[in-house]
Formats: sequence, C-alpha cells, structure tokens
Amino acid sequence: MQDNQLLDVLTHEGVLINASIRYWRATKKLKPEDLGLDPDCVSDRLISLGHKKLLPKESLQPFALIEGRAHALIEADTFVFLNGLSHFLPNAKLQAVTGRLDELRREFDDAKDDFLCRYEELREQALQEWTVVAPTMVPEPDRLLATIQTSFPRPDRMERCFSFEVALFQIRVPERLDLAITNRVEQEEILVARTRAAQEAAEQIRRGAESFVTDCVASLRQQTAQLCDEMLESMQTCKTGVHQKTLNRLVRFIDQFKSMNFVGDRQMEEQLERVRQEFLVRSAEEYRDDAHARSRLQHGLRGLADSARDLARQDSQAVVARFGEMGRRRFNLAA
Repeated sequence: MQDNQLLDVLTHEGVLINASIRYWRATKKLKPEDLGLDPDCVSDRLISLGHKKLLPKESLQPFALIEGRAHALIEADTFVFLNGLSHFLPNAKLQAVTGRLDELRREFDDAKDDFLCRYEELREQALQEWTVVAPTMVPEPDRLLATIQTSFPRPDRMERCFSFEVALFQIRVPERLDLAITNRVEQEEILVARTRAAQEAAEQIRRGAESFVTDCVASLRQQTAQLCDEMLESMQTCKTGVHQKTLNRLVRFIDQFKSMNFVGDRQMEEQLERVRQEFLVRSAEEYRDDAHARSRLQHGLRGLADSARDLARQDSQAVVARFGEMGRRRFNLAA
C-alpha cells in the first residue's frame, strides 16, 4: 500500500484536534531574596524554593475541573497522532466531541466572568491571609508580602490570562513552504532549507501513517481485553456478583468501539456484537438468580479478553491494507 493513499483515507475519515485551555494559575516562584536569604548561599542544585499559591486553591477549582474534563474527553474519544503531535478524531465522534467542548467552553466563560467580577475581592482576602501567615514563614515578612502583592496582575490585565481554544486540522503532507523574501541571495539559501524541511516533514508523516493506523487497531483491541478483565474482577469482588452498572459498561464500550473503529476492524467488532447478542440480553438480576448463566457470562468474557489480547499482538497489516483499499474504492465511486 502506498503511504499517500493511506494518508488520503485518513484525511477523509477524521480530523486532528487540539484543545488549549489557559487560565491564571495564581502561583509565584519565589527567589531567595523574597525569603530574606542570600542568593549566593542558596544552591540551585540542592534547594528548590518552589511555588507559592497567591490565592486559595478553591478559587480556581472550576477552571481546573473544566480543563480536566476537556482533556479527558479528548483522550477518551481520539487517538494520539504521531507521538503526541496532535489527536486524531474519527468523523463518527466529531459532532459529539465538538458539541461537548462547546459546552465546556461556555462553562469556562461563565467561570471566567464570575472570577473576574470577584478578582479584587479575592485578592484583598488573600493578601490579608498572607499578612497573617508571612511572619510565621520568614524572618523578613515585609519583603515576602511586597513580592506577593506585586505578583497579582492588575485587574485590567486579567482577561488575557484566560482562553479556551479548540482547533481542528486536516492531515496534509507539505509539498513546499512559501517565501516572501526580497533579497535574492537570502531567498535562494532559505528556499533550499525550507524545501528540505518540507520534504523531511512529508516523509515523517508518510512513515508514521501506517504505524498510526496499526496502533489504533491494537489500542482498541487492548481496551477490549482490559474492560473484560475489569468486569470479571468486579464480578468476583462485588457482593451482588453481577451489577447492572458492570453490564452497562460493556454496552457503552461496544457502542464506543463502533464509533471509534474508523479503520474497520471487522473481526473485533463482530466478536463484540456476538457478545452483545448472547450475553447482554439478560439483566444483572437474571444473572444473579441463574448460576449457569452467570458462569457462561464469565466464560464468554474470558474468551473475549483472550481473543482481544491475541489479536492485539498479531500483525494487523491485513486490516490496515483493507482500510486503504476501502478508502480508495470509496474515492473512485465518488469520482
């Protein structure tokens, strides 16, 4: 399979997504002189003065929660692309993920507006607390208090400390890098360097494309095995034996697998569907009341876990090749 063909299919099967959440962390890295210490007597190799919080942790907790939820959402519904360069978001997940990120952005904006309205009040409260605690920390509290006070940004500068940005990109191999330089000698020299850089970048993306698709297949298979192991452990440790939440996890995972299976791993998907039809038509209560059915469920989960692990270890070149061929046929039909 030609790498260019695989890249063309990837371009049509999803997008790259990056989320950047930025907010004021309210911390100050202290210097020796802030604590009344002689800088020449403090070894950077042996002593770290660390960061001090300017505000209580709870003041910025809403932003930390939103940031965590945004990154968790992307981690759950994407594949890491080219060693963390970005995240690949399959088309089937595009609307749900971007819609949820829009909700989180609105929550972020509301939290920002609320924080900025209370900023001066929070600042004064924090300075009062620092006034009380500083004498217990250092021999020269006035010096530390002055440092803390000047570390608070002015209210009119706080707005720029907050942003919630989501960027979507399409995978594209660079062919050339444009120039806008008037000096002819400079232009020729830089043209050579930029052309070489474009060629190297293109080659890196082409080399990584097949490895990326292979890793995506293995990742979903490994997740299948891990979930089965966790379900079996839950059944052994749970007092009720089989809990409905445990069964619902598998239902959700099968749906998630289908939406993330942009490569078209039919073998794993068919096994999951068989498990759904055979074992997920009963309720947890029915399994608790039927030892034979419960034993069959556990046996089925062990079999699925073992099969998923075996498939994850196998060469998935056939799946990758079929993915490329599928895309090429679709393009030909569209043309």
